[in-house]
Amino acid sequence: MGVTVTTTTTRLAGLQRTLAARLVPLAWANLVANILIVVTGGAVRLTGSGLGCPTWPKCTDESYTAHGALGIHGVIEFGNRLLTYVLLAIALAFVVAAWQRAGRVRTLGLVVLAGIPAQAVVGGITVLTDLNPWVVAGHLLVSMAMVGVCVWILDELTGPTRPDASAVSTRLAWVTFAVGWVVLWLGTVVTGSGPHSGDLDSRRTGLDPATVSHIHGYSVWLLVVLTIALALVARRRGDHRLAMFAGVLLVVELAQGLLGYVQYFTDLPEILVGLHMLGAAVIAAGIARVVVTTRARG
Repeated sequence: MGVTVTTTTTRLAGLQRTLAARLVPLAWANLVANILIVVTGGAVRLTGSGLGCPTWPKCTDESYTAHGALGIHGVIEFGNRLLTYVLLAIALAFVVAAWQRAGRVRTLGLVVLAGIPAQAVVGGITVLTDLNPWVVAGHLLVSMAMVGVCVWILDELTGPTRPDASAVSTRLAWVTFAVGWVVLWLGTVVTGSGPHSGDLDSRRTGLDPATVSHIHGYSVWLLVVLTIALALVARRRGDHRLAMFAGVLLVVELAQGLLGYVQYFTDLPEILVGLHMLGAAVIAAGIARVVVTTRARG
């Protein structure tokens, strides 16, 4: 018995060392997986598969898995549920790899790990409320927050030594971050008001899609202006790395804005809306990137 316990302990220690050597790739995998689930969640909505599994935690009252009677919508919805286990495995592997590290990396890894089952519960609530658009919006925004945490982890692991950014650059980065989150939220309101809310019979917000689309567009332009200001101020203040990330964020925002206008004037084709959701996840990563870059690293 003692030999068995010792052997198991040795193997677990070996696994931990193996994973620790892959900490940065696991951090990247965490980020990519959390962006991917935003995209697959978008596919669920865009194909009208939000209620492909009509209950939760089971797929149907009789089964945890999708069956033929549910058709392609059941396959799509159930596939998105299964992806949660992939995220969970990656997040758990990261926590095991980071366990011997003191400080923030392990804590942030635990936040991501805890967030995945929490997201599953929120996803279940969206199904049980027949895709209430405000609950669906919360479900998406939590995923966006998880993306931001993953970016923070990568900065902790790979960011260079740097001083605090100047006070004015830091304040402007936080304002950009806040407005970016308003843009993301308004994007969910637009989706919840339009034709791609997840199911033909699901509730909409009741707001006029054209009006909320225009408001969303104005908020995007405000974000663009703030990002330009951040890039210019950061460069003038000598915060060159922050200026670089702000410049990258600006390019993403302009591409996302162009895509938004194209999809609006072409009656929201599913492929463009899906690409727009991918862009939103990249925006979430970008606004997190500029904020964490204002912090000193020893």
